[in-house]
Amino acid sequence: MTVGTRIPSLGPRGEGWVALQFVLLGAIAVAGWLWGGAWSGIARDALLVVGGLLIIGGFALAFLGVRDLDRSLSALPRPTNQAVLVSHGVYRQLRHPIYAGLIVAAIGWSLITASLAALALALGLATVLDLKSRREEVWLRERFPDYVAYATRTKRFMPSLY
Repeated sequence: MTVGTRIPSLGPRGEGWVALQFVLLGAIAVAGWLWGGAWSGIARDALLVVGGLLIIGGFALAFLGVRDLDRSLSALPRPTNQAVLVSHGVYRQLRHPIYAGLIVAAIGWSLITASLAALALALGLATVLDLKSRREEVWLRERFPDYVAYATRTKRFMPSLY
């Protein structure tokens, strides 16, 4: 039994994973607004610049993932009937660029708002999306025989690292 098969499906197509993802994204947004820090000076300026760059980069990465998936796009982790294995574009470097982009943008938001609560929730989002990706990969391996080779040569969220 592989690790991914022990991760629950949370619905026939993984609907529960999507619900968790959106609840966390909403909580991150609210936490930043309600519990943001009131830093000033160079530290605040640095957080604004770094956080802004992370948000822009995260959304750009997610956009590229959406664009490259084309007809295979689905928020649900189980592939649709019309899905094909995508390994070109940004998927040549990352198996889950949309998830990676959401994580990077969420961390950027926590920095812009200087919110430790938003940062903690962003780390929770990273955990949920890591588990969701593992569950998704079980279904992808079942559907696409070439997925194992693709996963062997392509990192999950960060090129050359993870």
